[in-house]
Amino acid sequence: MAPLLLSLTFLSFLLLPPPSFAASSCASETFSKNRLYTTCNDLPHLSSSLHFSYDNSTGTLSLAFVSAPPSSSGWVAWALNPTGSGMIGSQALIAFKQSNGAMVVKTFNVSGYEAIQESPIAYKTSDLSAEFGSDGKIRMFAKVVVGQGASSLNQVWQVGGSVTNGVPDKHDFKSDNLASVGKLDLVKGVSTTDSSAATSSDNKRNVHGILNGVSWGILIPLGAIIARYVKVFEVADPAWFYMHVSCQLTGYAIGVAGWATGINLGKESKGITYTTHRSIGIAIFALATLQIFALFLRPNKDHKFRLFWNVYHHSVGYSVIVLGAINIFRGLTILQTGDKWRTAYIAVICVLVGIAIVLEALTWLIVLKRRRSVQKTYSNGHASVQQPFGV
Repeated sequence: MAPLLLSLTFLSFLLLPPPSFAASSCASETFSKNRLYTTCNDLPHLSSSLHFSYDNSTGTLSLAFVSAPPSSSGWVAWALNPTGSGMIGSQALIAFKQSNGAMVVKTFNVSGYEAIQESPIAYKTSDLSAEFGSDGKIRMFAKVVVGQGASSLNQVWQVGGSVTNGVPDKHDFKSDNLASVGKLDLVKGVSTTDSSAATSSDNKRNVHGILNGVSWGILIPLGAIIARYVKVFEVADPAWFYMHVSCQLTGYAIGVAGWATGINLGKESKGITYTTHRSIGIAIFALATLQIFALFLRPNKDHKFRLFWNVYHHSVGYSVIVLGAINIFRGLTILQTGDKWRTAYIAVICVLVGIAIVLEALTWLIVLKRRRSVQKTYSNGHASVQQPFGV
């Protein structure tokens, strides 16, 4: 239990998201052409802010949206969603720099996760313009007729890194990108967000990472080390076998839980697919399941098929370990945990490899000494030879 608890503790710290810092206050923002707004809100994600005034007599919302795209060739977007709280169905205003260097604001009716196309939106708009500041921020201006008596609106905002042929490319799917939704209260003049959904998603992603990191990244390799090296010590027989099986079964059970969590995350995140990570995860699950079945089909040591079973067992087992390490690194990239966590997991691998190297040298010394002893015994008329690495 001690190695398992230590592994869980390490991975829980490993997958904590890096701290985020609030954007500077929107109150210090000034605009060209003496544009003034009655209210400004610092939005909680993507270092963005919204400045607005609402004229109830005409139902017109005058606004300035300020955000920094990931690159100078990127885009920023602010949208209202009259039918839901997410991206699908949002009526978007997107600002970006054209190939001639001029800034433009275009309207997009976001009806799906596929590539979007410029189109009219459900709201009447006017005075659309944008500026790219020396501070790397885009300031987008617009007037949107939302209707008289409007009190609360569903808003969405986003940033992206590139534009192709006048059409914004897909944005990142980091935590901030996925959480950039909320409500705009025109009466109170505040923007609010329901962070519970985003927090729940982040928690599930972290749980998924912890479970898979502990299982495929630590317990399964540890079980393989036990099987290859501990069994060489005669005093550890047959304890090594039960240690090996217990470690692998525990790792498999935790890995299945992590795999199931990942499948559930995929169902909840429509339109967001990490194809390679998902495919490797499915392959790991399938191969590990074959290993479990192999346990029940394990022939006796003197059986004629034992050699073939050993080749199968070792090949599949080491494949699971290699694929597990690869997929953990891909998962860390998806979670955006930062370089220090990647370095920490590399340190874990180095420790496991270091242990394996030391034990490899030690066990070979034992095996060679035992062979000399067997040869001496054989020369005295006995003929029993023990194979050192048979499972």
